[in-house]
Amino acid sequence: MLLPLTLVVIAIVVLALAGYLIAIAVALIQARRNVARLAGGLEAIASQVQPLGDQLKTTNAALGELLAALATVDHHLLGVARLLRA
Repeated sequence: MLLPLTLVVIAIVVLALAGYLIAIAVALIQARRNVARLAGGLEAIASQVQPLGDQLKTTNAALGELLAALATVDHHLLGVARLLRA
């Protein structure tokens, strides 16, 4: 009586473990597909933004000049504000 019951319990445990392993395998396969799609998308983005490098250097240089000019304007406006308060 004990031996058949033990075999049934072992069979249930083995089936449960097999079910979980199958579920994990399915999840890993889906994750692999998603990562492959993500990698493909990132490669496409990298190829599309590559030409922006030279343009961004020019824009960044112009913005640096603008920042210096705006700092000068700010300094002059602070002087005007001091004069108006006095």
